[in-house]
Amino acid sequence: MTIFDKFSLKDRVAVVTGGVGLLGAEFCKTLAEAGAAVAVVDLNGDAANKVANGLVQSGYKAMGIATDITKPESVNAMVASVLSTFGRLDVLVNSAALDPKFDPDAAAKGIAPGAFEDYPLEQWNAALNVNLTGMFLVTQACVKQMNAQGKKGSIINICSTYGLNGPDQRIYIKDGKRVAYKPVYYTTTKAGVMGFTKYLAAYYAETEIRVNALTPGGVFNNHEEYFVKNYSAKTILGRMAKKDEMNGALLFLASDASSYMTGNNVIVDGGWTAW
Repeated sequence: MTIFDKFSLKDRVAVVTGGVGLLGAEFCKTLAEAGAAVAVVDLNGDAANKVANGLVQSGYKAMGIATDITKPESVNAMVASVLSTFGRLDVLVNSAALDPKFDPDAAAKGIAPGAFEDYPLEQWNAALNVNLTGMFLVTQACVKQMNAQGKKGSIINICSTYGLNGPDQRIYIKDGKRVAYKPVYYTTTKAGVMGFTKYLAAYYAETEIRVNALTPGGVFNNHEEYFVKNYSAKTILGRMAKKDEMNGALLFLASDASSYMTGNNVIVDGGWTAW
């Protein structure tokens, strides 16, 4: 077996939650290019089907599935659909996460959006429900099939540098004025992702079910110039990531190339956490 063979996902089936997101869609494409049949899972079913159809038109195997990861019945139906269509399940990428949504009334209160002191409870609860409970439910449902297939599979949980370090809120200052805060739930839930990863890796000791995290740094997505400048100044490489720069690490974790790795974290952040 060559090193290139180790990166192959031929005859394997992958589930990607948040599959229409900036990184999620990239992950779906990468896994398909490596030979896997891919289930593009997202709350937005039309968008999931669009991503999947694009892969199919390029000659790959894929299907889109509308799924609410916070509802067990929806998650179980998704897994049943994957098994009915592809017959197995080998890789799970937990990429779905709630994006920061700031209190629209904050400005009227004289508070910068995302400020901890007045952060809305309903938004805190919604984030916990998606970013942690949703990951729990999807993993719980998918790992049952991995167990049934000989206790083998790869689970990849998408973390964040803000799950490893507290956000530097200074990067959200524009022309000397505070624009926003990175909200409290983001660091809290992403830190939880790391705890979840280590727990599961240890839980599945003596099996071939591997559980790892992938931690991206900031990925450029048409951010304002002030933010790009502030963020880039904090990275060793002096820039934000391109959306395809997580794909190599993702494939490494999904494939046999990382067969001796579990309970760990691959950080791709341009050096953000190195200084």
